[in-house]
Amino acid sequence: MQDNRPVRAPSGVRRWRGRLAELLPGVGLCLAVTGISLALQAGEEHAFGHPYVEALVIAILLGMALRTLWEPSPRWRPGIAFSAKQLLEVAVMLLGASISLAAIVASGPVLLGAIVAAVFVTIAASYGISRLLGLPPRISILIACGNSICGNSAIAAVAPVIGADSDDVASSISFTAILGVVMVLGLPLLIPLLGLSATQYGILAGLTVYAVPQVLAATVPAGLVSTQIGTLVKLVRVLMLGPVVVSLSLMASRFRSDAAEGRGRRFDLLKLVPWFILGFLGLAALRSLGLVPDIAIWPITKTAGLLTVVSMAALGLGVDVRVIGRVGGRVTAAVTLSLFLLLLVSLGLIHLLRLG
Repeated sequence: MQDNRPVRAPSGVRRWRGRLAELLPGVGLCLAVTGISLALQAGEEHAFGHPYVEALVIAILLGMALRTLWEPSPRWRPGIAFSAKQLLEVAVMLLGASISLAAIVASGPVLLGAIVAAVFVTIAASYGISRLLGLPPRISILIACGNSICGNSAIAAVAPVIGADSDDVASSISFTAILGVVMVLGLPLLIPLLGLSATQYGILAGLTVYAVPQVLAATVPAGLVSTQIGTLVKLVRVLMLGPVVVSLSLMASRFRSDAAEGRGRRFDLLKLVPWFILGFLGLAALRSLGLVPDIAIWPITKTAGLLTVVSMAALGLGVDVRVIGRVGGRVTAAVTLSLFLLLLVSLGLIHLLRLG
């Protein structure tokens, strides 16, 4: 007798299909916001030669605007949450493939020491300023790392390590983005005011401006030398993100109470350091050993950048604007004071170490 019952897929396949169907609406929405953001950035590049506001900032602002007008129903939330967390972790891991130890060695020990000192001094001081202003520890860490390393990218990388929520990330990125544009427009005014040489100004721009494209925009008016040295300093400063994130992950583990009283503690590397940080370090090591071909760097970097924009769209869609309104003044003050401090520390190091 012939069995006419339909053939059912294995349970594992059914679970994957169900999970995909659950994620698809929210991920698709985040991709739509990402597409609009990239188009707007492309419009900026066409009109001005470079983007003043990057796609990831536009994405989070568009997401926030959409969230203000419409609250996603349960149908959309799983995909939005997946985009905000898992896709962001993959993006952070992929960034490791673009890092090579050769860039650090080539910068020279004195300049390298100045960059390391500027990063760690300003992280500690910015965190202290934020806490004095009454901000919670997580958002204080985000502001400190964003201000001291590479703005939005640092905030996006640190957020999953310390367990920051969407409101904290959105607040930090929104105000950091505004001041990033102010820096691009205002920093060249310091050249005649302080009598900076082309090299000194390039170092100052590399130490203070948040994003690599913004460094280019800030240094092009000062000439090719400033652009080259500013880009180099900025890239080395970005490389500090790895050690800082690893350090934060180790520090964060001290505050976890994974083991109950009376139960023995067992060393677990995956609990001590998140998987995507291990992947970041692994890819960086492979890149330094020449095992990641140059031809692969561009697509890997572009993929990481795209996933970051998608994640920022998701974070924006999860933001309650009323929360930002309650902390906006303090966040603005913390970011502004931290940036002013970064300028002072950078200028002090330039003159103290006689750089340029």
